[in-house]
Amino acid sequence: MSITIRPARREDVAAIVAMLADDHLGRARERVEEPLPESYYAAFEAISRDANITLVVAEEAGRVVGSLQLCILPGLSSQGASRALVEDVRVATDRRSRGIGERLLHWAIGEARSRPCNLIELMTHQSRTDAQRFYERLGFAKSHFGMVMRF
Repeated sequence: MSITIRPARREDVAAIVAMLADDHLGRARERVEEPLPESYYAAFEAISRDANITLVVAEEAGRVVGSLQLCILPGLSSQGASRALVEDVRVATDRRSRGIGERLLHWAIGEARSRPCNLIELMTHQSRTDAQRFYERLGFAKSHFGMVMRF
């Protein structure tokens, strides 16, 4: 398996959205249709312009098979340290359990260390127990109780 982790390109947006929609939570909030709603491309452009946000994909044999978004958040806490936030980790259903998610997370951890951040964090929905076990296996620990307010 030859996996390349690279910055996402505009032409990857449809594949990323398809992976975001490929579970019980994503089906309720994403719109996978042709053409893809322009809001996804506008969001991609905003992400691309922000030096503190990086959207990457895992590519295998020319196919996008995974993605994640890494946000570097400057802060005053911890003596002005930055922290890294991992968002929207996805691996194509037919490519799971092949080390792709692990490669993506190791990339994010290395990037966070090089920025330099004092920690890396992520949130996962409480119903995603397999994902929680995966993150714990990689060294992440349950530490906070997340809360959300949707608009």
